[in-house]
Amino acid sequence: MVWDTTDTLGKGDVVSNESLANLLKEERRFAPPADLAAAANVTAEAYEQAKADRLGFWAEQARRLTWATEPTETLDWSNPPFAKWFADGKLNVAYNCVDRHVEAGNGDRVAIHFEGEPGDSRAITYAELKDEVSRAANALTELGVQKGDRVAVYLPMIPEAVVAMLACARIGAAHSVVFGGFSADAIAARIQDADAKVVITADGGYRRGKPSALKPAVDDAVSRVDGVEKVLVVQRTKQDVAWTEGRDVWWHEITQKQSAEHTPEAFDAEQPLFILYTSGTTGKPKGILHTSGGYLTQASYTHHAVFDLKPETDVYWCTADIGWVTGHSYITYGPLSNGATQVIYEGTPDTPHQGRFWEIVQKYGVTILYTAPTAIRTFMKWGDDIPAKFDLSSLRVLGSVGEPINPEAWMWYRKNIGADKCPIVDTWWQTETGAMMISPLPGVTETKPGSAQRALPGISATVLDDEAQEVPDGGGGYLVLTEPWPSMLRTIWGDDQRFIDTYWSRFEGKYFAGDGAKKDDDGDIWLLGRVDDVMLVSGHNISTTEVESALVSHPSVAEAAVVGAADETTGQAIVAFVILRGTASADDEGLVADLRNHVGATLGPIAKPKRVLPVAELPKTRSGKIMRRLLRDVAENRELGDVTTLTDSSVMDLIQTKLPAASSED
Repeated sequence: MVWDTTDTLGKGDVVSNESLANLLKEERRFAPPADLAAAANVTAEAYEQAKADRLGFWAEQARRLTWATEPTETLDWSNPPFAKWFADGKLNVAYNCVDRHVEAGNGDRVAIHFEGEPGDSRAITYAELKDEVSRAANALTELGVQKGDRVAVYLPMIPEAVVAMLACARIGAAHSVVFGGFSADAIAARIQDADAKVVITADGGYRRGKPSALKPAVDDAVSRVDGVEKVLVVQRTKQDVAWTEGRDVWWHEITQKQSAEHTPEAFDAEQPLFILYTSGTTGKPKGILHTSGGYLTQASYTHHAVFDLKPETDVYWCTADIGWVTGHSYITYGPLSNGATQVIYEGTPDTPHQGRFWEIVQKYGVTILYTAPTAIRTFMKWGDDIPAKFDLSSLRVLGSVGEPINPEAWMWYRKNIGADKCPIVDTWWQTETGAMMISPLPGVTETKPGSAQRALPGISATVLDDEAQEVPDGGGGYLVLTEPWPSMLRTIWGDDQRFIDTYWSRFEGKYFAGDGAKKDDDGDIWLLGRVDDVMLVSGHNISTTEVESALVSHPSVAEAAVVGAADETTGQAIVAFVILRGTASADDEGLVADLRNHVGATLGPIAKPKRVLPVAELPKTRSGKIMRRLLRDVAENRELGDVTTLTDSSVMDLIQTKLPAASSED
């Protein structure tokens, strides 16, 4: 559940704690598998250990890393909200992700199984990865990149994306990875804000069965900004590309001539590691700054703990894009710091067929799968028979990330992908938090469909009401983090005041995540989505997550997105956009009435959508996030806002033409 926060949060949002109490009652429980629990990396004792000495707990996790200079100080919180973790320690992040595994005798272990969308594949061992990262580090140095410089990365999901990130880390340059689908406008804004000296891109990548060009957008972006000295180009698709002599450099040409020897320098724990941009309401993207020692400590520990990773035997696959924080923490840094063997897949789940993900799980014997609810709901829509054709028996832990997962999607994931035996870890965290914050532990937690449940050991999270009082069990309100954590963002790049205003002004001394949440009767946390995804209907606050979960619990619905649209009578009216499962027909007038009544029966009459529109697709970003803002624009007959981050902007044209004809409640 990684969400972007917006600059409006913490500036007077009023959501009554009573109204955020989730109306859905989820009674199902699933105990950890006995064999997994018996050999789990982390047991229930970790909670007690962290509770007794939180800083001592994190100091112990930092010792899982290899330091050139061991830190003696754990946390410096003398100038809140600006934290320093392990500040007198020195380390090299790339050394921790690559070299130390080779030195430990694991150079022959596969680090990356790469699966290209066209079907090409290659295995890269840790020894080979060390050589590739060293050559790339030497190449960046030759191009003039120095410690403290920023490098923009705009690449498809190919191994060179990981190599580029690690090469930057190796020489102390901060990378700024931009989604390989963003527009030239978005790239230019990010290059300019970070003052990037070098851009690393590719001719293109493969998407939905054909080459998709990337370099033209970079050429356009670089033409609008000053300061970019070199553009490094990976050859992936062999498309023709425009070439600027003296500026553009082929990746393969410059890296092949470099030495595979490179001595990594040890940097301060607070050395900037990366800037990752997330959207803000003011239009100017927010550069979330993460540093080295604390970030790697928590990314590494949570990957080890939450997935119960056994690097000698597990094959791990996170399906996220490298341009999303999940790709940073749980493709590049967490898994590689732990010596994991992982799969990286370039393309889409339906190319060349709708079983591609399950074919990959079967081919590589994937044991741990980390994907997003939006993907799971898509697989539900395609039908149970597709995963049933493949051998998924290697899987032992399933993860969910990106947004709250509807209980029915959770159950489908467990039954159809996990054979009713794999624990599901539903992870809540954000770009800003850097690593997982709330999640079950697979060998400890009795899981509940749809709940992230409790803060991980060493993390302090709670739910507050408008008066900043902790809500009782059964109550709802705002999710806050009450103590600093190692992987926390250090600031918004170049804008400390915006950092304070956005995250720390709503509740004094506490980080406000921007999400609504409730505690159930056991005290477990259920995320309700963004606070700005709460609708006020006839004086009642209704969470979009609740209505979406109710719709998806109907047998005809695979996925739903709900928005509140201005309404003269009720203040806001609920408008629902639904993707139907294979056999249901969008032309069935009775179905729309049935869906309305189903929500009413599940949540109460006040929650019945005024309009329900069956659609073929929903507008989504490359990270799989539904762009509810655009659906709100359509529902209120406004001109569409920025659509540059959408995977397919034509989806909005179809929705705009269909909505006026959608039947409305009387």
